[in-house]
Amino acid sequence: MDDKEKVIKAFKESEEPLNATKVSQISGVEKKEVDKIMKELKKDETLYSPKRCYWALKE
Repeated sequence: MDDKEKVIKAFKESEEPLNATKVSQISGVEKKEVDKIMKELKKDETLYSPKRCYWALKE
């Protein structure tokens, strides 16, 4: 499983929106790498922000 899959899995398993630090803790991926992956996912519109600085997967 690559880092991107780990990040997406962390979002799928969470019942609440997450910030990059929390995603890093859950997935075991370095925060710097999580930031990069989340940036891609935001650009693809895979993630949306229900509240400031927190993100969730679009259904």
